[in-house]
Amino acid sequence: MDSSKGFAFTGPRHMMPKAEAGSSPTNTTEIDWDNEEHRRCITACLIKGTYVLESERTKLREAGDDDTCEEALALAPAWWESFHFRRFRVLACRSPRFTYGVIFEYVPPDGPRRHPSAPSYVVAFRGTMRRDATNLGDMRLDLRILLNACGRFSHAREEVGKFLDSAMPSGGAAGSSCMVWLAGHSLGASSIALDVGRHMMTQRGLNIPTFLFNPPQVSLPAVIDNKLPMAEVATRGLRTTSYILKHGLGKVLKPHKNNMEEQFEQLSPWVPNLYVHQRDIICKGFIDYFEQRERMQERLPRVAASGTTLSYRDMCRSAFGMQNERPHLLPSAMLWKNQSSAGNPHELRQWWQQKARNWC
Repeated sequence: MDSSKGFAFTGPRHMMPKAEAGSSPTNTTEIDWDNEEHRRCITACLIKGTYVLESERTKLREAGDDDTCEEALALAPAWWESFHFRRFRVLACRSPRFTYGVIFEYVPPDGPRRHPSAPSYVVAFRGTMRRDATNLGDMRLDLRILLNACGRFSHAREEVGKFLDSAMPSGGAAGSSCMVWLAGHSLGASSIALDVGRHMMTQRGLNIPTFLFNPPQVSLPAVIDNKLPMAEVATRGLRTTSYILKHGLGKVLKPHKNNMEEQFEQLSPWVPNLYVHQRDIICKGFIDYFEQRERMQERLPRVAASGTTLSYRDMCRSAFGMQNERPHLLPSAMLWKNQSSAGNPHELRQWWQQKARNWC
């Protein structure tokens, strides 16, 4: 058994009661869905279960076995069953057939009244699997994401839309949107979850609770090493210059600027949870984006308004007549920042570990 995939070995130990006579190491404590730590740990574990499920299925395919053999997928279920979820539907690419997400249904045990803040379903998207056979397909996906040409986006939107139509009352009316949560990790997954969340907000008016771990937002200031001499001064100057430049370009690309402002207004009620690490180059661009936006709003509010809604990628596409359906950036978010100096800053397991003092 690969202990890195086993829930009992690497899961959230602080949510597991001490093993006693008659108890199982995968039993968990009572869930408080109003507790941020419980929501974070559980959604991260569901994403981990999606990773493990696809990893085990890949091994079966390579061995030539039936990929539906549940006995060979014994490691994955503990990641969701420990929190009273069941696998409701698998989201897979059409060709090659790789699982990129899973819809989990919450089935609480009989007894206490169902918690009013508990979700009915969680749609979890995995990220890039660098050590498995899916790596090549995932890397192609990452490239398409950077080029804004990812077919998995439309497939995920279609699948989640059909699921809402079939499972939710009134096709997922505004009052029932909190019954479904979105969760994703890393470059591919959080990009897909972001796209689905944006789509549901702008097209259906559904404000779906969303949990994104190490979501991708790479920017030039984020790449600069803050330990270098004058690095902080250089990055602040670069960010300020970028805002002023985007403000000027917005006057030239007036129709695009007006379109982005309108879409930002539509997206404003949606506030996804972004879990980022200050040492992770893939996601630290979000830290720079929101922190710099606050500074610019205090100093140059009109310039900040343009810089907030405009991105160079969207403006380049607009200049070539390719208008975006949704903006590349976010109008608002709940930012959770891990400032630890130890461990892999892009690792998913950091988010189900107990909250430490280096969080803000």
